[in-house]
Amino acid sequence: MVVADLHVHTTNSDGSMELDEVPTAAARAGVDVVAITDHDRLNPALHTPVTHVDGITLLHGIELRVDAGPFRVDLLGYGAQPTGSLAEAVERLQRNRIERAREITGCVEARLDVSLDVEFTEGVGRPHIARAIDASDADLDYGGAFEELIGNDGPCYVPREVPDFETGVELLAGSCGLVGLAHPFRYDDPEAALELCADLDAVERFYPYGREVDEALLDRYVERYDLVRTGGSDAHDDVLGLAGLDADDYRRFRNAVDLSA
Repeated sequence: MVVADLHVHTTNSDGSMELDEVPTAAARAGVDVVAITDHDRLNPALHTPVTHVDGITLLHGIELRVDAGPFRVDLLGYGAQPTGSLAEAVERLQRNRIERAREITGCVEARLDVSLDVEFTEGVGRPHIARAIDASDADLDYGGAFEELIGNDGPCYVPREVPDFETGVELLAGSCGLVGLAHPFRYDDPEAALELCADLDAVERFYPYGREVDEALLDRYVERYDLVRTGGSDAHDDVLGLAGLDADDYRRFRNAVDLSA
């Protein structure tokens, strides 16, 4: 039974839930602990590494994309208490996100001859643009927007600036109690991604891939690098608990994470 969902997004990035809606969604799913891990952004309403709201424990976290050389990966930081260097990096990343969103939106509007309702504010990303395409007069839904236009191989794709792996790890280690690799089997070369865990504290062991993955490989890396096992649903809506930690794994996680970062 999942008691801790340690990978959840809110409207602070590309999720659909407001932060104050998370406790209700967690209670509905029977989840006691939720980590708020918005993309490249800390939550301004969470002032401490841990907050308790209506019987639900909220961990302040972040999901940070980094460049590991031949590919990019996402890092999860837990128990965040921002430092000046992380705040500066996040601000720079958000400025780039806004510039990128404007460029992608302009390309889509020109190709489809439509006007998109996109708010160019901090946290904006391709999901916001895909939703706007779906809501427009264009003959594309959310998935089609990615497949035809704004996916990584699409004609309107624009890469965004991200820190390199070493810088990202340093930024998160200085402000978070524990740093791990997110969803290793979403990368083209999972084993190469898992090798990065030599410099990390944890790995996302439980994740709703929707397909079979090589769990034995993942467990070998957990043992090889003495990694803390994390897990979460990567929720962008209000359905929590699709993946996460049971009570025993959460106890081990809680004993490992430094919440005084």
